[in-house]
Amino acid sequence: MAASKPTPPDPRRRHDPRTPDEELLAAELPTVTGQYTDAQRVERMRAELEMGFAALTGTHRAVSIFGSARIPAGDPTYALAREVGRRLGEAGFDVITGGGPGLMEAGNRGAQEAGARSIGLNIELPFEQSPNAYQDVELMFHYFFTRKIMFVRYAGAFVVMPGGFGTLDELFESLCLIQTGKVADFPVLLVGSDFWGGLLDWIRAQMVTRGLVSPGDVDLLRVTDSIDEIVAVCQAAADRQWATGAGTSTGSG
Repeated sequence: MAASKPTPPDPRRRHDPRTPDEELLAAELPTVTGQYTDAQRVERMRAELEMGFAALTGTHRAVSIFGSARIPAGDPTYALAREVGRRLGEAGFDVITGGGPGLMEAGNRGAQEAGARSIGLNIELPFEQSPNAYQDVELMFHYFFTRKIMFVRYAGAFVVMPGGFGTLDELFESLCLIQTGKVADFPVLLVGSDFWGGLLDWIRAQMVTRGLVSPGDVDLLRVTDSIDEIVAVCQAAADRQWATGAGTSTGSG
């Protein structure tokens, strides 16, 4: 008996992708309407990388601040992120955030208040992400991966405020780059022991105990509640990066 042919998808159920990332990653699905050829997608990626490189050339001694878009201006964590951005700016750092609302806005706002260069790497999303008003350099990215390159290439440290899945994605991607030696001497500071302490406990209890990561890998993360410590760690790392040639006129990559 011959195998039956699969039922073709109902063309009425096809939909236009909501984001460029969906257009790229789901382009082969019969339910998604393709908008570009692969050659056009590659060109779009190239143009996006070129845009970021051109806009951020000369950025150095920068720190990327990550955190939730959902925390409003009246929240104490917003005030903390704003003060972190201000103190880093006063210490001579450019400040890079994801360019959106919440704690991203707070970091950009603090940097501007210090007279530092405030950079926002915005991303097209169907919800939540809208550019904040405190950016000296406001870039818009279609693809998460091109945006992530800019976060690491032009910063020498990550300061991670409380956040959701997006913040965790940025955190663990940076850890993977450090663990595998793709970037060197790159501190990752988790701000808020109440928020982050349980994550480190879980990493030790599950990952380290099972041999999935080395005990020393936990030391790649530093939990702090002190802005003085954040600034001191970022300054020391920047000095070492430049002394050893890890930093360049275009950042750490």
